[in-house]
Amino acid sequence: MQNPPQTTDELYAALGENDRLPYGRTRTVTAEELAEAAELFGEPVPLIHALLELQEAYTYGSEPRKSPVVFARLLNLFDEQPDVFDARLRHQLFWRFKWVANALRSLPEIPLASLRQWMTEMRDRYEKAGLDLQPYYGQAYQLAAHVGEDMDLAYELWAGRTRSALSDCEACETCERALYHLAAGDDERALRVWEPVLQGKESCQEEPARSVSYALLPLLRTGRADEARHLHLAGYRGSRRNPSMAGEVGRHLEFCALTGNEARGLELLAENRNLFDEVDSPLALLDLLTGVEVLLARVEALGHGELPAAGFPGRSWTVASLRAEVRDRADDLAARFDARNGTTAHADRRRARLDRAPLLESLELTLRPRTLDDVAPAPAPAAPRPAETLPESPAELIRRARELDEQGHPDAHACWARLRELTAAGGYVHPDDPDVGPLVRLRADLLEEEATLADRKDRHADAAALYEEAAGLYEDAGLAGHAVFARASAVLAQAQVVPPEADGEGADGEGARLEGADAEARAAAQADVLARAHGELVRLHEGASGLAPFLQARLLRLRVSARGLRLQASGDEEHVAPVLAEAELLYDFATRHGLTGQIAAARLLRATTHAMSGDLPTARAEADGLVELLRTDGPAWHLPRALSLLGKIQLGLGDAEAAHASLSESMRLAAEWPAEGVDAPNVHGELAQACMHLGRPDEALRHLTRSAELDLRAGDRFDAFCAWSNAAQLSLDLGRIEDCIALLDSLLVEPDVVNGELDDRLVAQLRLTRARALHAGEDLKAATAEFVALAAESAGWDDDPGSHAMIAAETAVLLGEAGEFEQAREAVDRALAAHARDPRFEMLSNALRELARLQAHQQGPDGLAGARAFLDDAGRVADAARAAGYEAHGRPLDSALAYEHGRVNAYGGAYEESLAALEKALGLIGEPGEDAGRAAEWAECVRLAGVVEGVYLERRAAALGRVGAAVERLASLGHGETAEPLTELAERLRDEE
Repeated sequence: MQNPPQTTDELYAALGENDRLPYGRTRTVTAEELAEAAELFGEPVPLIHALLELQEAYTYGSEPRKSPVVFARLLNLFDEQPDVFDARLRHQLFWRFKWVANALRSLPEIPLASLRQWMTEMRDRYEKAGLDLQPYYGQAYQLAAHVGEDMDLAYELWAGRTRSALSDCEACETCERALYHLAAGDDERALRVWEPVLQGKESCQEEPARSVSYALLPLLRTGRADEARHLHLAGYRGSRRNPSMAGEVGRHLEFCALTGNEARGLELLAENRNLFDEVDSPLALLDLLTGVEVLLARVEALGHGELPAAGFPGRSWTVASLRAEVRDRADDLAARFDARNGTTAHADRRRARLDRAPLLESLELTLRPRTLDDVAPAPAPAAPRPAETLPESPAELIRRARELDEQGHPDAHACWARLRELTAAGGYVHPDDPDVGPLVRLRADLLEEEATLADRKDRHADAAALYEEAAGLYEDAGLAGHAVFARASAVLAQAQVVPPEADGEGADGEGARLEGADAEARAAAQADVLARAHGELVRLHEGASGLAPFLQARLLRLRVSARGLRLQASGDEEHVAPVLAEAELLYDFATRHGLTGQIAAARLLRATTHAMSGDLPTARAEADGLVELLRTDGPAWHLPRALSLLGKIQLGLGDAEAAHASLSESMRLAAEWPAEGVDAPNVHGELAQACMHLGRPDEALRHLTRSAELDLRAGDRFDAFCAWSNAAQLSLDLGRIEDCIALLDSLLVEPDVVNGELDDRLVAQLRLTRARALHAGEDLKAATAEFVALAAESAGWDDDPGSHAMIAAETAVLLGEAGEFEQAREAVDRALAAHARDPRFEMLSNALRELARLQAHQQGPDGLAGARAFLDDAGRVADAARAAGYEAHGRPLDSALAYEHGRVNAYGGAYEESLAALEKALGLIGEPGEDAGRAAEWAECVRLAGVVEGVYLERRAAALGRVGAAVERLASLGHGETAEPLTELAERLRDEE
């Protein structure tokens, strides 16, 4: 708090502002400062309000030692000046007797006699005040359950009584009743009791999050795993990082441990590391630590005790070391509670949790399922497994590697990998064999192989350097032809090196984004580089003599590749023919010399070129022919790639069924040739598109997540996050809101995201999707906070004002939903300013109309002027769209605006203006036809006009005539269902006559 309040009005305003903050240290510290400030006014009522806020902050901030102290001051004030407590303050005071009882139970240093004395105090106070004792008996039962004695009697004394004004809310009492049956071992009955809470029919500050955490394991034990999964995602989000819900977090960790989701458990543990330091309640800490220990014990039992784990501050922890520390602390807490209570209840309950065996071997909780192996430090990549056993002698291995390499056989990679191991090991003796050649040649071979692998991973600069080094060694070995090919490979690799200023990273680490003329100039420059590279390749090729056919074919293939890359960079149709000409040279040469691998490569390049040029029918014919050739004549290892290309072409032609079949076969066959390097993430992405076209969104979602996982394993984090982003959006579109949020929560805590290493716009997209998901999940407060933050950040996107306009407009709508129309006005003004630079006509029009509706609906006549101002802005947007020749994808902007004028004026009580606007809207829409969407828009406009005219202006005859004619018109066009609301309105109007 920067400036203490100087008046009681300022104090109340500050208390209200603090009340809107989440519970935690920030809110608690401010509450302490406000309580001190309230003392200075010398008035009891402001002090009472400040103390109530302070006790609430302590209670829900998990500081139970301080809550009773504050309540004692409140009780003294009540005893000294009972008249200053109005009915609401008096209710608050007696309600908080229960808070103190809960606080005292959670402190093992408070003697059991003192707890019973407080219960007596509560009973006496309630009786003196003439209050019903049901809340007292509720607390008496909770004490009995805590101690572990006389639970049945205490339960009957409480549960059999009628609820009163001071009873705990229905959701909390439901949870207590369910926990009683759960402790008795009756899962089914507990779940029946919990049903209204778990279904969202009863809720409060702590519910349903508290009930959900307890219900997870009973749901699993009764075979309701899908329900448990859904509730875990929703319930965890309501508990995470909240010190007052530390026990709930512990039970979610336990749930992960018992369902094969240990890796997710460690992720959630890291997300809640603040709880180790912020939970001041010993009872809540015991609950948390027991859940943590269940998780850590399971991870250690699976052989991963060395994994890092988030734990108590001040040092680094492994799973094993943290488990030992947690065990000691939790054992001590349980012993202290049992010593205070004179029972063994807490040690027994703790042991029961720790002794539970996993309930399911595996339950997929999120769209990003991971195992402990996924989070363990990555081992060195294994060498590709060959189809045949490798020769044992170095001489045979070298000969085999070169033979396979000449064929282009993927098993050559395994041979080279084994040879690299042998030569790197101490004591390697090179074979004295003229057929094998000198060691320098083998070193050149290995360098060339290393360069090839680097090139495949787009490490073109590294590849170019390695190829050059290999060329020098080939020359030393007297192999001029191999040297020429290595040098030519270096030329093409170097041509693909992206200049530092164009690699997507600016000098400040921000992603450089080119658009318009800059992007075209960069593409033209890249095309020129590749044209020069092609010239150099031709020079090297024509200057070489005595080349073996396989080397000649490889040089021709490099030439085709250079031409193809130039076409890809420029997109210029003039560059198509040169690619096809070079491909024809390769095809003719390979055919004359019987080089089957290069024949397939030439046809693959031809099909790709036709596809790039937009000639998809020719591309499909070429790809079909290639697939048929490979099926009959081979080589088989080219078939996965050819099928992948065919599937993409089929998808482009709209044949989703054929595309799905081709792409699926490609993935199946690719498993037989893992070293061939089919772009599996890309194929899964294409399969996702095919599935969407086929109406199989759930399968599409699986392919997107698989694509992301494969990209991540390959180290392509940007592509992986792009795929995850698409998966998150699709899950949101499918209504799988909690899946979407859980996925994005997992991604947004990744180290490269937290450290700002991932592209900032991609991260912003992830956050934007999450904010929309929160909104869809009716978490308006969290969604609005995220949108406000994104709008502030995107204001600095000078290269992308359109995106800022979109984000600021959505932010304004959410602020409007929250009733914050001044802030909404500011946000939409920023959106309009950005829209002026990069128009987003439909988005802005929709947002402005919705803001007008919200303000008029919430504020009635008082909000009419503000609502009309939003509509005036929407009118200017529509005028500009019309002048620009823009056509909306949804409703036409002009008719939608006229309708909204009608609705807003109706909300504001300006009924004549409303009816006039609706008449205008009907004129703009025109007569309904066969189009269902247009008919529905027209019918809604007639309906609202009928309501305004018949109900508010009381011109029922005219309204009935309007509505009846519309019903007949819609029925004649076959829109009977669309006419139903109009029929109901007509009946209502007749009844009111």
